[in-house]
Amino acid sequence: MKIQKSFDAEGGALYLVPTPIGNLSDMTHRAVEVLKNADCVYAEDTRVTKVLLSHFHVSAPLFSYHVFNEGAKAEEIIKHLQAGKKIALVSDAGLPGISDPGYLVAREALDAGFPVISLPGANAALTALIASGLPCERFFFCGFLSAKPAQRRKELAELVDYPETLIFYEAPHRIRATLKDMFAVFQDRKAVVARELTKRHEEYLRGTLKELASLDHDYKGEIVIMVEGAEKTALQKDLEKLSLSEHFQHYLESGLPEKEAMKRTAKDRGISKSDVYRELMKEKR
Repeated sequence: MKIQKSFDAEGGALYLVPTPIGNLSDMTHRAVEVLKNADCVYAEDTRVTKVLLSHFHVSAPLFSYHVFNEGAKAEEIIKHLQAGKKIALVSDAGLPGISDPGYLVAREALDAGFPVISLPGANAALTALIASGLPCERFFFCGFLSAKPAQRRKELAELVDYPETLIFYEAPHRIRATLKDMFAVFQDRKAVVARELTKRHEEYLRGTLKELASLDHDYKGEIVIMVEGAEKTALQKDLEKLSLSEHFQHYLESGLPEKEAMKRTAKDRGISKSDVYRELMKEKR
C-alpha cells in the first residue's frame, strides 16, 4: 500500500492538466500556474496546445504524447521524473486519460514511485450530463463506440440492462448511424445529443431516440450522446410474464431466501412485499 501526499511534492511529479473543451475562459488559474512552472509539457497535438500555451504566455518546452508514440514517450517522461523534473500532460481538450492518452504514463509514473497529481477542470461528458435533464446521480461513461456497425450494435446490446444514464462520445460523420443503432437496441428511450459545448454554436437536442434517429440535422463538432438507463432489465420483463408464484419461485431456485425472493418479486412488479405475500397465500389455499 502507498499513500500519496500531492501538495508540495518534492522531486519529480507528473501533473495531469485539464484544458478547455472550447472556451478558453474555462482554463483555471491553477492549471495555468502548473503549466508555467512545469519543466516541460507533453500534449496530444502540439499544434493545438501551442495555441493554448501562447494564449496564457506559457513558455515551457512542448513535446508530443499521443496514442501512436505513447509507449516510447512514457519511458521518456519517467526519465524526466527520475531527474527531478515537473512534467505536465494535457490532451487537446478536457481531462487527460478520458477517451484520450494518459492512463499508461500515469500508471508507469506511479509504479516508478512518483506522485501523479490531477487538476480539476473541463470535461465534456459531465458538462453535458448535468444540463441534459436526465438522471445524473448515477451514470455510466461509455466513451466512443466501435466504428464498425456490427460491433457497435454488440456493444450497445451489452448495455441494454444498465439502469444508469449512459454517456457516449461520437464523431459527426457517424452520429446518424449510431442513433439509429441505439433506437434499434434501446427502443424509444429519452435521449439528449449535446454538441459544441461551451462554444458559440453550443446546442442540446432533447427528445426520444426515435425522434433523434429520424431527425435531419447538421451535426458538427464534438458530440456527446446521453441515453436514459433501463427502467427494467430484460430478465425482469421476462419474469413479469410469469404468474406471481412462478416469479417468486424463480428467485427461490436461484438460491435466495424467501424474504429476499419476496422482496425482489415485489420490486420487479412494482407492488409491496405484503401484496406478494397475500397473493402467495391465496394461491396456497
